Amino acid sequence: MRIDELIDIKNIDTSIEPMTKDQAIARMINKLKLNGYVQDADTFSKAIYQRENEISTAVGYGVAIPHARTSTVKKSTISVFRDLSGIPWGQEKVNLVFMIAAEEDASDEHLKMLSKISTFLMDESFRAKLITAADPNEMYEILVQEDAKKNTETDISQAREAAGKYLVGISACMTGIAHTYMAAEALANEAKKRGMRVKIQTNGSTGVENRLTSKDIEEADAIVVAHDVKVDTTVFGSKPFLDVPVKRAIDQPSSVVDQALEKDATSPKSAPTHKNLEAALGKETKPEEDLTGGGKFARAFYTHIMSGVSYMIPFVVVGGIFIAISFMFGIYASDPKSDQYNIWAAFFNEIGGNAAFKLYVPILGGFISWSIADKAGLAPGMIGGMMAVNGGSGFLGGMVAGFLAGYVTRFIVKKTQNVSHSYKGIMAVLVIPLVATFIVGLVMFFLLNTPMSNMIGFLTNWLKSMTGVNAFLMGALLAGMMASDMGGPINKTASAFGLAMFASKIYGPSAALMVGGMVPPLGIALATVLFKRKFTIQEREAGKANWVLGASFITEGAIPFAAADPLRVIPANIIGGAVGGALCMAAGITLQAPHGGVFVIPIACNKPILYIGCILVGTVITALILGFTKNTLNEQQMNQRMAAGII
Repeated sequence: MRIDELIDIKNIDTSIEPMTKDQAIARMINKLKLNGYVQDADTFSKAIYQRENEISTAVGYGVAIPHARTSTVKKSTISVFRDLSGIPWGQEKVNLVFMIAAEEDASDEHLKMLSKISTFLMDESFRAKLITAADPNEMYEILVQEDAKKNTETDISQAREAAGKYLVGISACMTGIAHTYMAAEALANEAKKRGMRVKIQTNGSTGVENRLTSKDIEEADAIVVAHDVKVDTTVFGSKPFLDVPVKRAIDQPSSVVDQALEKDATSPKSAPTHKNLEAALGKETKPEEDLTGGGKFARAFYTHIMSGVSYMIPFVVVGGIFIAISFMFGIYASDPKSDQYNIWAAFFNEIGGNAAFKLYVPILGGFISWSIADKAGLAPGMIGGMMAVNGGSGFLGGMVAGFLAGYVTRFIVKKTQNVSHSYKGIMAVLVIPLVATFIVGLVMFFLLNTPMSNMIGFLTNWLKSMTGVNAFLMGALLAGMMASDMGGPINKTASAFGLAMFASKIYGPSAALMVGGMVPPLGIALATVLFKRKFTIQEREAGKANWVLGASFITEGAIPFAAADPLRVIPANIIGGAVGGALCMAAGITLQAPHGGVFVIPIACNKPILYIGCILVGTVITALILGFTKNTLNEQQMNQRMAAGII
């Protein structure tokens, strides 16, 4: 983590007046509260003094580093205070105070930053620069420059250490489109920067590319598995590997590679033991809790859902587009009893409505179950999913059926492990799926389908009746969530809701969600054109790619910009997306294909011209917010940002 990611220039303060330690602490905490980093100043103050009462946080050299981790901190940061008169701090007098405010669930990166700052401050010339700086702006520049210098030295040291080592890995995201390849590229770039050899297998939407071989695994010095869906790890045998979400590999490739190298260095060396590595590579077997030794239920839950959704999406997209094509011949053209009847309309409706749409909930349930229990869970999960379709509980019922089938199947498999080898075959093809399906069917038929279908019916009627202000607010909420973390948990929550409504033939949310996904990259692309002096040359080049990514509904194009400047880019994305989504739902726009971007708008949208207008409005708003909030870069800043690797 870089210093400029934790230090906000608004939290840097200076004084020439004599003051006590209590006055200095109160002044710094008030500034943190004023700038929105701390919710409750009193609670945070108690946490700071609790640490102070244990032992003074004066570290010598005229420096104090008070720190606290508490739930009242909204966003982790470091506040800086300089007092030329000196502040009595325990047995010492200090001129520089660095106050670290960490969120309650913050990672150990903040402790590393504490260590890093302490190291910086041992340098007398660095301390002198801070003390003699003219104003907070100059202090900020000194901190950022020193951090960049130390990072460069660290990179050189790491490169020497890692030179010649071999990094291999696998990346796989929900759709197999953007995140999969972004993670692979981030890891590959980091490895090359260190002089390492690298090969990352991508389990993408079109299949496995850059496939690892048994030789690759045998020679590997570090292995990374970056995934949001289930992937095979048995191919690594007993070799150690680092298991991380895809987004972490994209955002923090340096720390991921460090951890992978450490994991290899601290684990006993052993070759893969799988009998047929070549045949197994690229297949998928065990879920996340099995990869990590259990306990990470939330991560496993997310992985199982994403596995189901990943296999379901093509059915939803194909079905939606074919149904939309059938409507082009007339709303009732697929009905043989209608005067509008057309054989081609019936053909497209048969594929989309009577085939693809009836399959996607069973596919969801089946592959959630498969993610949990492997092949044995597929039949119970798909049958449970079909019962959800027939019983009216739809998408949500299919999801519940998938989890139920997966865990029931896995339980039965575990309890029958000691069955004689002679009976293993019949257990696998008859007993286990039969018993698991009976239990799932029993629960779905007698317990879940009726109340869940009633809930879906209520929600459907409520959304259908939604007009005016209510529709405007719903559209703003969904599109804003979609634009907020670009593929993260908030984005996925909104997507899941949209898919649930799609299954109930409510197509307004799908339209709002696609606006929320298209606006961030398009808005950033437009901003790089309208406000060139506020972006580096590299950022402007990346902005060109965002035109294509945004038009294709690939939100991930905005991630590098959001990572480099989150306080400006993320709010701009949310506001632009929310306005576009709000206008979209308020106008009664529907979209019968939940993916595809501009390529599906002409055939799947009921008001294509108006819909494109909503996307453009959101795009312009995001671009203008970025243009007015970002600072114009001078040449020095542009060079610094390029040197730091910010695109």
